[in-house]
Amino acid sequence: MTVEVVLGEVTCPSGQLVVMDGGYLELWSGDQAPDNEERPATDFAIVGPDAEAAAESFDRQTGTRLYDIPAHAVAEFTATFDKHCREQEHDARLREFEQQVPHRERVRHAVAAREPGFIVMGVPVLPIEVPADRALRVTAVPGAYGSQSMRIEFSDAAVADSWVFGELGVDHARFVFADADALSSWEHFRPLDGLADLVLWGRDQEQVADEFGAPRLGDSVGVEYGWVDLPVEEAYQRGLAIETRRNKPGGPKFAFDFRPHSHYWQVMRLVRASDQEAGVIQVAGADILMAMTSVGDGFFPVHLDVDVDGLPIALRIDIARED
Repeated sequence: MTVEVVLGEVTCPSGQLVVMDGGYLELWSGDQAPDNEERPATDFAIVGPDAEAAAESFDRQTGTRLYDIPAHAVAEFTATFDKHCREQEHDARLREFEQQVPHRERVRHAVAAREPGFIVMGVPVLPIEVPADRALRVTAVPGAYGSQSMRIEFSDAAVADSWVFGELGVDHARFVFADADALSSWEHFRPLDGLADLVLWGRDQEQVADEFGAPRLGDSVGVEYGWVDLPVEEAYQRGLAIETRRNKPGGPKFAFDFRPHSHYWQVMRLVRASDQEAGVIQVAGADILMAMTSVGDGFFPVHLDVDVDGLPIALRIDIARED
C-alpha cells in the first residue's frame, strides 16, 4: 500500500499555479518586463498561417513563443528559423516583441493557449489552471532513497488516466508551488525587516568562528556558528571579509551563507527545520510551498492525473523510482 506524507497546502487565488525550481525565483519578474543588463535578451512570437506547424518542427521551445533569445544571437537565430521555414515550406516568420514578455504574462498566455510550459532564462516553468476556491494539498510518497514522487491535488476524484505534462529541470534541489499573482510580490533577496543572518559550517568552522568572533548558535538555525538578525549591510560586509579569508591559498576549509530575511529566507528556514524538508509561507494572500526534491538536482518528469472525463485532478512529479 502506498503511503503518502502531507507536505502542506497551497492556495491559489488567481487560479493559475506555477511549479518550478524554487531557487530560481530570483529571476522572476512578475508583472514587469525582465531586465537583465548582464544577459540582455529578446522574445519572439511565431506568426503566419503555418505558425503552429513551424513551431512544432523548429522544436526549440513549447508553443508559438520563443523567450529569452540572447541579444548577441538574435541575427543568427532568426536566420536559422527562416532557413528552417524555407526548407519545410512553412509560411511563418518571427515577430519581435517590443520588450520582453513579463513572466506573469507568460503564465497567462501558456494557460490560455494550453501550452504545458515555458522557460525563464532556460529554466523550465510549468503553469496550470487550478481551483481558486480551496486549499490544494501537496503530498510526497517516501522511498528508500528519497521521495518517489510529489503530488499537488486539485480534486479528490479517482484517477482514470495520467498524461505526460512536461519536465522540470532543477539546479537547487527544491520545487516551489506558487500562485502566479503572488509571485509578483515575491522578494528573493531583499530583506523584509532590514536584517540578515550570516552562518558558517565545515571542517574548519571552529577556527574561522574563533578568528571572526562568530558566536555558537542554537540548533534551530541548522548550523553551529554565525550571526543572526544583523543589519543587512553589516552582515554583507562581514560576509565579504569571510569570503576573502576562505579564498586565500592554503586557508581553512569551510562554507558560509549570507541569508537576508526575504521571503526565500522565511520559507527555507521552515524547510530546514522540517522533517519532511518542506515549508509554507503566505505571500500576498496566497500560501506558497517550497519542498526539497530529496534527491538533489536533476530532470523530473511531470504527469497530469485526470478523471474519467479527462479533467485534471492532480499534478504529479516523478522523483525516484524504487527497483
